[in-house]
Amino acid sequence: MTTALVVVLLTLLLAAWVLSIANRLDRLHVRTDAAWAALDAALARRAVVARALLDPALSAAASRAESATRSEREQAENELSALLVTVDRSSLAPELAFELADAEERVMLARRVHNDAVRDTLLQRRRRVARWLRLAGTAPQPSYFEIAEPTAPAEPVMLKPRPSARVVLTDSAGRVLLFQGFDPARPQESFWFTVGGGVEEGEELRDTALREAFEETGLKLAPEDLVGPIWRRRAVFSFGGETFDAEEWFFHASVDGELTVDTSGFNDVEETSITAHRWWSPAELEAAEDTVYPVQLAELMPTLGQAWDGETRTVR
Repeated sequence: MTTALVVVLLTLLLAAWVLSIANRLDRLHVRTDAAWAALDAALARRAVVARALLDPALSAAASRAESATRSEREQAENELSALLVTVDRSSLAPELAFELADAEERVMLARRVHNDAVRDTLLQRRRRVARWLRLAGTAPQPSYFEIAEPTAPAEPVMLKPRPSARVVLTDSAGRVLLFQGFDPARPQESFWFTVGGGVEEGEELRDTALREAFEETGLKLAPEDLVGPIWRRRAVFSFGGETFDAEEWFFHASVDGELTVDTSGFNDVEETSITAHRWWSPAELEAAEDTVYPVQLAELMPTLGQAWDGETRTVR
């Protein structure tokens, strides 16, 4: 009886040990699949940035890399890497140079994470018990992804943090007030944007929104007139020779009747870089060919009339 009990206990222990190995293998395969998905996303983002450089050879290489099969992907991505090495980063707009450097770094990190996951999975699959009992089941054997990494990191772009508060100001007709401006370093490229500006030291977001609304439009809003922040936007952009890491918080406010916009409160930078203002209807925004920030504004306009649920939505 004692011998039988020992045999049963040993059998149970052996079964538990084998089951633990099978479970670990299963978790490792899940980890490897997730790591590949992250690497694939990082490579896709690098291809998008490469196309944004507007070089035909880079665009073609990026498309080949995106459409390549898994067995051809390494060669295609290496060809794209080789072309990106030749790009003169100093000639790029600062925000584009930052995007490219960031995309390349994310590819490098994602590849290392993926290959670490593959290494751990292969080590577990090669154990005798895993091979003899076929504990990997039908899961395909993962493989390393080998692409060349830059021999030297790209020179970092110095980013200046810039928190700001903005006001999506609408009238009784549902139109939104936007200003048109440009970067003094690139005066030929204009864009439209909402009321608002940078947070000054010691200021709360709501106080900044109220101050900016008054300085830029002459409208004296009360704190309770602001709804939100309803949206949050993170962006890297250059202006006046500096590159900013901007975090923008959007409030909503509405005005009744006609508002005569008074821009006498503009500072020197605003006076020289802002050229126009106008009220835009949702239909006009939808059809606009001009650059508007946030880029989702036309899509988001219909939600402004709804009751705010207390959550801040991330926008582009």
